[in-house]
Amino acid sequence: MPKVSGLEGIIAAETDVSLVDGINGYLVYRGYWAKELALNYSYEDAVYLLIYGCLPNREESERFASLLAANRELPAYVIDLIRGLPDDMDMMSVLRTAVSALGTSEYQWEPDDGQAIRAIGAIPSIVACRYHHVSKTDVVPSDPALGHVANYLYMLSGKNPSAAHVKALNAYFVLTMEHGMNASTFAARTIASTQSDLISAIAGAIGALKGPLHGGAPFEVIQMLNDIGAKENAEHWLRRKLEDGERIMGFGHRVYKTRDPRAEALREIAEQLTGDDAWFDFAVHVENTALTLLEQYKPGRQLYTNVEFYAAAVFRAVNLPDTLYTATFTASRVAGWSAHILEQAPVNRIFRPQSTYTGVMPTPV
Repeated sequence: MPKVSGLEGIIAAETDVSLVDGINGYLVYRGYWAKELALNYSYEDAVYLLIYGCLPNREESERFASLLAANRELPAYVIDLIRGLPDDMDMMSVLRTAVSALGTSEYQWEPDDGQAIRAIGAIPSIVACRYHHVSKTDVVPSDPALGHVANYLYMLSGKNPSAAHVKALNAYFVLTMEHGMNASTFAARTIASTQSDLISAIAGAIGALKGPLHGGAPFEVIQMLNDIGAKENAEHWLRRKLEDGERIMGFGHRVYKTRDPRAEALREIAEQLTGDDAWFDFAVHVENTALTLLEQYKPGRQLYTNVEFYAAAVFRAVNLPDTLYTATFTASRVAGWSAHILEQAPVNRIFRPQSTYTGVMPTPV
């Protein structure tokens, strides 16, 4: 039996949730370009698409947004749990534990859309509750009049976010909500394949996303932009890094061999907002300078901007604390996990790959 390290290139399931084509730079959610969805639709509408297979009409959109908002409130025992965990426990471990605590008897095989909606609605509230507990600040109640992304920012800061910041973070949420059979999605589908419950599958996916090789937040891009500091420093700083043989963070991607469609969409958002936000204007300038210099120093390498570059710019612009980067990724990606779990259930067969034994054989009897 052929051995494939890390199962790379092995097809484990058929799906119509999404297409990730790294050669052509395609990212498609159920027949729609992810970029189009990010630029023109709310996160709630994109979630509806992933779960139900079609975009909602206006009435369906309003009803679904209200339903998602109605599931933001956390049970009292989950709030007590969040507050009782050690202050030095990292946010992803808190999130994994609190999500597990949601798994009451209502979450049974088979999973359904109602269970998914409850999980998607709760995760931003878990993050905000823990953030305020550790920060020794008052918890900000959810505002049912605000959309999913706007309310997340509101719960963190206690201030109504600007339209520019909501638009930028909404685009990030849509572009990162789903990305094929990645490690966390595979973990979720594997757990679901045992006929375990949806909450267990999501908790397992959070454990996978916690690993730095998968859900590592764009800290290094933020550090690079902070080190550069101003537009006039960009060319000198980047030239020095390239001449020293160092990597420029936020450029190049393992899957995409052409332009990362997620970065392209976030860049378009950034360009639209440069008049509204100085940080976006600075990020666009750094990207343009870096791409010009990369072509000079590494011609033909096809090193394009990846999603981490503009994720860093978005997070910095909306004043998101760096301790919440991967948790915010989780708040987005839970929609994709849920769609895959729901897809797994009706055609379920337990995942059971083989392994090759490389140990010592005992003496034949």
